[in-house]
Amino acid sequence: MLVSILMLVAGLVVLVVGAEFLVKGSARLATAVGISPLVVGLTVVAFGTSAPELAVSVTSAFRGQPDLAIGNVVGSNIFNILVILGLAAVITPLVVAQQLVRFDVPVMIGISVLVFLLALDGGLSRLDGLLLFGGAIAYTTFLIRQSRRESSAVAEEYAKEFGQPEKQATAWVKNTGLVIGGIVGLVIGSHWLVEGALYIARFYGISELVIGLTIISAGTSLPEVATSVVAALRGERDIAVGNAVGSNIFNILSVLGLASLVSPAGIAVDRAALVFDIPVMIAIAIAALPVFFSGYKISRINGGMFLAYYAFYLAYLFLNATGHDALDDYRAALVYFVVPLTAVTLAIVTWRGFRYRADAA
Repeated sequence: MLVSILMLVAGLVVLVVGAEFLVKGSARLATAVGISPLVVGLTVVAFGTSAPELAVSVTSAFRGQPDLAIGNVVGSNIFNILVILGLAAVITPLVVAQQLVRFDVPVMIGISVLVFLLALDGGLSRLDGLLLFGGAIAYTTFLIRQSRRESSAVAEEYAKEFGQPEKQATAWVKNTGLVIGGIVGLVIGSHWLVEGALYIARFYGISELVIGLTIISAGTSLPEVATSVVAALRGERDIAVGNAVGSNIFNILSVLGLASLVSPAGIAVDRAALVFDIPVMIAIAIAALPVFFSGYKISRINGGMFLAYYAFYLAYLFLNATGHDALDDYRAALVYFVVPLTAVTLAIVTWRGFRYRADAA
């Protein structure tokens, strides 16, 4: 048990250092090649920090552990919005780029629904995996081409925020080294953390699906946590928000896509995930849009709300996993109090967003 605790602590330290390297190197490379930090956050940083999810889900699918593969992705996507953006927003209010509201968040919602529809037959086949992975290639290509067409005014804005591009060969080597070193640190750190957490969880007899939805998803999402929190502290808010949204898109398209492709018979999807966890993932993706839309800003109050909802979700998982007597009352409280309150809150946020846009116009 002591070794597992030491692995948790060491993994967390390596994650934080790796996140600092990755944010610093990617932001500098962005200005050097003329790609906006938002696009870097949606692609390079998001893909790099999702490497642990990719490794865990592909390995689990190949070894015939579909619950871990599915639970890891679904749990990570829930964690990314509620915890990562929640923590980052509590630290400092996050300004949301219009591109996220108009394109990337709708893409996240659309592919979340797509996964649910593909999994209705009980699993994700290799053909489904090919479709998802093809979407990842198309999405990345679109983002890079769009960034290349940005106006000079936008380029000047990024230059003011991140400094003038470094063109010397030594600067390129140094910044590339920071990115690579950061990604390596994130992968190693998350591996240590997950291994330690997995041993502790199994010691107490928790199911693989719950492990995937909680311990594994939180552990593999810690690179995103560290990266977005560090980016928020450094004032690089586009990377902080883009990293969370981009990671969700990457998790569905690339992680699930590749995991389905390498699995001999695709990935079986547990009915519990279809009935509850995947719909929760979709609901959170949909609920994020009005929050992002409200003045293109995630406030500290919104961040606290995200964190509270994740606490509700975890409580439900553990009550359900243990068959606790309070489960029925807790479920009723969620259905008749939390859900209606959330709907009213989102309606007010959306109305304020329309008023903000009308006043700005």
